[in-house]
Amino acid sequence: MIDTQVLASAQRLGSRALSWLHAAHRDGLGRIPDNTLIDFGDADNAYKPLGEVALATSLVLRDGVSGPADSRAARELLDGCWAQLREGDLLYERQLHHFTMTDPLETYGHFARAGYRHPPLEELLDSLSRLRASDAEEIRANRRLGVANARRVVGLDHRPDWEALARGTWLGARPEPWAVNWMTGYDITHTVFHLTDWGARPEGLPGPMRDYVRDWLPVWLDVWVEVGQWDLVAELLVVDACFGEPTTGRQGWDALAAVQHEDGLLPRDSDPVDVDGDRERVFLDHQHTAVVAVVAGDVTLARALRATAGE
Repeated sequence: MIDTQVLASAQRLGSRALSWLHAAHRDGLGRIPDNTLIDFGDADNAYKPLGEVALATSLVLRDGVSGPADSRAARELLDGCWAQLREGDLLYERQLHHFTMTDPLETYGHFARAGYRHPPLEELLDSLSRLRASDAEEIRANRRLGVANARRVVGLDHRPDWEALARGTWLGARPEPWAVNWMTGYDITHTVFHLTDWGARPEGLPGPMRDYVRDWLPVWLDVWVEVGQWDLVAELLVVDACFGEPTTGRQGWDALAAVQHEDGLLPRDSDPVDVDGDRERVFLDHQHTAVVAVVAGDVTLARALRATAGE
């Protein structure tokens, strides 16, 4: 049984973070630069932040556990993100010219989850998925899971070997738990996210990996709370909600609630935030943590609702 105080904290944290994102985008922050071309070299700086907002808002709309105001804000944000991508044309043109790149598919998956479709892009993605080159791109193992999950969400006719993909990750090897570091911490979280489709398919996490995470997640959470890595703390709370009965209790939620600003900004770490400085810089530095807070709140509430319904 999930602690009702945890649910209240999750709802409040996620709702305030969503409000902060909505206000920032309304004020023109986080937009794709006007001179962005399909040949940009760094997707992280060009449209990854926009795709992350699309992920969070698509989950809010998918799970339907937020109130009317949050649902409306999520839809407005997602509409705005889709418009910046020229309703999918930018993704299509980038995929057409760089057919081995995976970021157009991964980004499109967030929109497809919420019903935004681009038939020419889907036809192109379906065709490319039949090439040997589509599985030859040398990317991190948990990222490969992300690509497979995006194909599943879009509905492409592609059936990967999920068990083999899972075994190839850091988490799949179940290393000594004290060997975890900042980077492998994110590897763990994203492996769980993609295998479970952000909590919608809790059975997607293989039993041995699930047991390993159950045993050590509270310990890892203690570590990252102690050092004030709030972004990773929020991701670990998402993991806790993606499968089974939550194991970490109130500690992580209480810690995040204590550092969240009144306007909803959630710092990425324990460094001071210059709220009076460059607003664009503040947004870029902390938008990912806000996105994860929205996801953490949503997935936690959705998991509780499924448990109440006996799923």
